Amino acid sequence: MGLFDTVSDAKIKSGECTDIYFVRTEEILKKEGINPLVSMEVTAAALPDTWGIFCGLADVLALLEGVPVTVDALKEGTLFFAGEPVVRITGRYRDFCRYETAILGFLCHASGIASATAHIMCETKGKPVYSFGSRRQHPSIAMMIERAAWIGGADGVSNTCAPPGMPVVGTMPHAMVMCFKNPEEAWRAFDRDAPKAVPRIMLCDTYCDEKAESLHAAECGATAVRLDTPRSRRGNMRAIIDEVRWELDSHGYSRVQIFLSGGVTRDDVIAYRDCVDAFGIGGAIANAPVVDFAMDIVEIEGVPKAKRGKKSGIKQVWELVCGKHRTLPAGQAAPANATPLIVRYIENGKIVQQSEIPTARGRVLAWIRHVAEEAANPDATAKKERKNGAKGKAGAKSPE
Repeated sequence: MGLFDTVSDAKIKSGECTDIYFVRTEEILKKEGINPLVSMEVTAAALPDTWGIFCGLADVLALLEGVPVTVDALKEGTLFFAGEPVVRITGRYRDFCRYETAILGFLCHASGIASATAHIMCETKGKPVYSFGSRRQHPSIAMMIERAAWIGGADGVSNTCAPPGMPVVGTMPHAMVMCFKNPEEAWRAFDRDAPKAVPRIMLCDTYCDEKAESLHAAECGATAVRLDTPRSRRGNMRAIIDEVRWELDSHGYSRVQIFLSGGVTRDDVIAYRDCVDAFGIGGAIANAPVVDFAMDIVEIEGVPKAKRGKKSGIKQVWELVCGKHRTLPAGQAAPANATPLIVRYIENGKIVQQSEIPTARGRVLAWIRHVAEEAANPDATAKKERKNGAKGKAGAKSPE
């Protein structure tokens, strides 16, 4: 038993962190001498949004390394749609059945965070977004949260336990401001003592009107003012932001930017992206709805077989030249010029390729740029879609 209510890596790796019915299933099958060769696919029947971003594969690979199974999967950072398989595991069922709980936990949570982040990033019009939400979840998963947010396209993360290579960013809490006699002393101390590379973003809504505090912060050397006004006190947030911008500009501080945080949602990003320079987003990223993946047998001893509501047989997901996806039986001929999206990661327990954060993030950033280009050039997009015979809506293509 550890100090905190968390499960150790060793217990997860050994399969001890699982739903009890998998343990009972394993025991019964063993007593009956049954251990069929099966293929199981992970799919989501529905998604929180029109598309999702696949994430969490690296943990699945770490879990199944050394287990006598073969794993095929989408690459992390790949766009996927409801009903498409994202992972396929083939092996003797008793050898991996108890890992289903952990596998789905890894994929559901991380994909939910990455997907929510990517959807937000598609709406920013180039304004930076930072993941500020690790405090909204258990600290033991802070690294996973920041990893998924970074893969999803966030411009930086706040938690010091984020994986290496990610910009760790932050401003100041209200508590720091309150430890001084007045906000001005706190801002000046921050300017004096914070590392030179840290932007001078001053929190400006602790005691007084936001525009008054913002002006004083600008006088104290702020390069940006952060508005974190609680929803219970906001009133008309657009009016507050406009007032702050007006007063800063009127007093010669047009270069001082406005940073918005405090319960910011995707709708807030859309509403304020024209007047805010950057966003700190917490719960809308860290508390994002999970992707409700399920893991089901689709083949037994090489014969297609599935429960009601599922499509039997192993499958391949193809990306067509128009950007749409098509899911077909694995042995069926590929569509013309299509790209297979499910690739091999583990061969009989041995990892044959890893999932790397930079390349996963690169896939998402490419998609975000694509959405931005389509939004900026709808006529060109429509022409391209007509040429390719596509009927999907720009920025939210659906599978065929």
